[in-house]
Amino acid sequence: MEPLIDFEIHAAGAISGTCINRGLHTFSAAARFIKALPYGRNADKLNLSTVFTDNCGTCSTKHALLKLLATENGFKDLQLTMGLFRMNGRNTPKVATRLLQNGLEYIPEAHCYLKYGNEIMDFTKYNASPADFVNDLMEEVAITPAQITDFKVDYHKNYLKQWLTENAAVNLTLEQLWKIREACIQDLSA
Repeated sequence: MEPLIDFEIHAAGAISGTCINRGLHTFSAAARFIKALPYGRNADKLNLSTVFTDNCGTCSTKHALLKLLATENGFKDLQLTMGLFRMNGRNTPKVATRLLQNGLEYIPEAHCYLKYGNEIMDFTKYNASPADFVNDLMEEVAITPAQITDFKVDYHKNYLKQWLTENAAVNLTLEQLWKIREACIQDLSA
């Protein structure tokens, strides 16, 4: 997927400077580069340049970096979005076994992506597509790059707490569900 937007990168900030130093002179070139990086957690989510030094990123760090790149270059219309979707074996095959082992059809998962107007762009991994999750979206909220850490986790846990209350047949505590979710994320990194 090509980005729906493109612009020349000017050294207007740390992320822009890093992109230029790596020969990435347009937003589309930077987006393709980021999308090609493997999925993996970063050493320091608060420092988005670790996506470059770790040579990997998550949906949160990759999209927050691209949002920051757009902001540094005066492109304000790109929105960083967190969506909660039903992560299941169909839309996320690598977690199918883990969910089955724990008697779960799905887990509400927080996923970050970019929106331009009503169009969703997902640069999480080389074959990522909004079609992977858009039909299973339960809720969306606009966030800032600074909110990919504590805010995202707190929002996600509060959502799961409410979901467990509304789904009494899921006989798990929040801590148990979060542990299963963390194992699913590890499965995605494998």
